[in-house]
Amino acid sequence: MSVQFPKSLWLAYAGLILTPLFWAGNAVVAKGAVANMPPLSMSFWRWVIALAVLLPFGLPGIVRHRQVIRQYLGSMIALATFSVAAFNSLLYYAALTTSATNIALINATIPIFIALLAWLLLGDRTRPVQALGITLAVLGILTVVARGDLSVLLELQAQPGDLIMVAAVFSWGLFSVLLRRQAVPLPALTFLTTQIALGTLVILPFYLVELLVFKGGFDVSRATVMPLLYFAFFPGILAYAFWNHGVHRVGPARAALFMYLTPVFASVLAGVFLDERLGLFHVVGGLLILAGLFLATRTGKPGPENTEKPRG
Repeated sequence: MSVQFPKSLWLAYAGLILTPLFWAGNAVVAKGAVANMPPLSMSFWRWVIALAVLLPFGLPGIVRHRQVIRQYLGSMIALATFSVAAFNSLLYYAALTTSATNIALINATIPIFIALLAWLLLGDRTRPVQALGITLAVLGILTVVARGDLSVLLELQAQPGDLIMVAAVFSWGLFSVLLRRQAVPLPALTFLTTQIALGTLVILPFYLVELLVFKGGFDVSRATVMPLLYFAFFPGILAYAFWNHGVHRVGPARAALFMYLTPVFASVLAGVFLDERLGLFHVVGGLLILAGLFLATRTGKPGPENTEKPRG
């Protein structure tokens, strides 16, 4: 006897599968595009395009809730800095000197950093199984960063991109912890639109320095426009919408399991489009990270409610 699921439930699961695919694609497309476009240009114009799409829908809410936005403006600027501005900019900088596979594996540890920072900054209790999960995930990160060679760590020879990516997930962890500490009472679309607008303004001066001082411009062509459109629509707007719908329909605990697909999708996409090859250290590190994620998130901390905001 077959079990019949409502059509909307199937759509929710489809969206939860597509979301990590889009996040994985963010790393792969960034790695391919960084040769034609400076990192801050990618980050800035990605969000300009996303903001242009969202603003007609989000502006009425911004106007309606302007008093709340003004009241929480300092907190919202901090949240936008760590999420929209820092996380994505650092990810694109990481693509200069590390592989898309490494980016995705380290990116997958975001829940670990959230749990660790929540313990350090908020005093959240860490259960033994969570502590074990965090330990395994950290060992996985070290395996990937060291490329399976302990001397890389001992002699401080890690690839800069791997360390930059660790800083990126640390930034996202700070955003998530701050969001829990200083919840902003705004509807989702209003919050997202405001965050993107503020984050874009934070990136702007750094982008101008890259553009004017370091001559970081780029040619407008298919090789640059198509990645920007991908960044704006797929890991940005669509992933956000699909993830929120999935969490609402199937619950946060079940939705969190789909996060584990991101490094899997990234390794496949990187192999197909970038000719990246998996090494033994990728397999060992990836298994440690996935095992750590499973253990650290099985108790519900951190919940995917901390990962609903613009990411990827």
